[in-house]
Amino acid sequence: MSLLGTKLFTWWKGELVGKDQFGNRYFREKGGRRRWVIFKGLPEASKVPPEWHAWLHHTVDDAPVHGVEHKPWEKEHLPNLSGTPFAYRPQGSVAKGGERPHATGDYQAWQPE
Repeated sequence: MSLLGTKLFTWWKGELVGKDQFGNRYFREKGGRRRWVIFKGLPEASKVPPEWHAWLHHTVDDAPVHGVEHKPWEKEHLPNLSGTPFAYRPQGSVAKGGERPHATGDYQAWQPE
């Protein structure tokens, strides 16, 4: 379905359920079981937080419109940053513009016996 088709279907049969911290909007079909998301910006599935993912896939019945209590050890959800300027680049990565450190001589190659 095209973006125009999705917007028309959403207008005709959709009912807004809630929004997440990224600005994505979640809908369900009026009187039906169908659920979907309209992304803010480029569509990227990793932008969907775990609680909304569970709702979209019918793992939970109630939408997390009032948020979910997070444990103190849980990290904030981040979308996949690969291919963006915020992607992880280790020390010495060519993409980071750095140079790899020189070998220290403490490495011994494995030899089969």
